[in-house]
Parts: sequence; structure tokens; C-alpha cells
Amino acid sequence: MSAFALSQWLIAIAILSDLISFQFKQKTKIVGCLCFSGIVISGHFALLGQWTAALLMLLAALRYFITIFSHSKQLLLLFLSLNTIAMLLTFSGGLSLLCFAASAIQTIAAFCQHDRQLRQIMLIGTIVWLFNNILVGSPGAVIMELLFIGSNLIGYFRHYGFALPYKSLRSMIFK
Repeated sequence: MSAFALSQWLIAIAILSDLISFQFKQKTKIVGCLCFSGIVISGHFALLGQWTAALLMLLAALRYFITIFSHSKQLLLLFLSLNTIAMLLTFSGGLSLLCFAASAIQTIAAFCQHDRQLRQIMLIGTIVWLFNNILVGSPGAVIMELLFIGSNLIGYFRHYGFALPYKSLRSMIFK
């Protein structure tokens, strides 16, 4: 089996975990699933030779695990710093910057104390990862991000209805 085919199988596994993640209401369950997905997605990117994405996804898995126990702003800053170091160590051009932006946004999301804010900010980071995966040429990863966006929105509307998230997102940004 080629590295590309194996990478697509890993994405299929990650898709299952991602779809399940946002159907939970409890943030700990959401980030537990995302931790597992991060490990699998890291392997996917490594098989494709996308080293910045692979390293950032490993950091994401660790970050999700840690946010089960802490939402410390110091840890947020530590992970943003680690993301920067990882990107600099593996820098290979524009895709490295795109991965870094997606990971930084999702790092901020992971350290939100409430699942509602996590979902809102995670949506933005997922859209950035979607563009990265299109440019990388991984059809499985593109499908994964589209399904992740859909699952996030379904979970959001299941738990919070159709109220516009603008007010809570705005209050979080301008605190």
C-alpha cells in the first residue's frame, strides 16, 4: 500500500472520531476525541511529507489532552510559543504558514472554558485547515474538514439552537 493510500485510511479513522466529538455537550469529551484525532491526523501528514502539519497536529493532541485539566492562560501562551517553534523548525513555505494559522486559532479555541466558544472559534480554524488540505491535495482530509464543520454546526444547533453566536463571540474577543 502506498504512503498516500495509507494516509487516506488514517484520515478515515480520524473522520469517525471527529464526527463523534462535537455531538457531545461536555467539553472534556469533545477534546478527548480531538486528542485521538490529532494523533491520527499527525500520522496522515507525516505520510504526505507535510512536516509542519504533522508536528502541529502532535502538539494539538497534547494541547487537547492538557485542556481537559487546565485552561490556564500561561499554558495557552506556551502552546502558541510551541506552535511558533514547530513552524520555524519545519518551515517549508506558504503551507507552513497556513498550518500555523489554523493551529494557532484552534489553540485559542481549545483553551476556551466553555464548549460554545470552543465550537465557534474551532469553526474558523477548521476552515483554515480546509484550505491547507485542498492545497496539500488530500481528498480524505478535505472531506474530513467538511464533515468536521458540518458536525460542529449540527452539534452547536442541537445544544444552542439557532441563536446567532455573534454576541458571545464578540464579548469573548473584546473582554
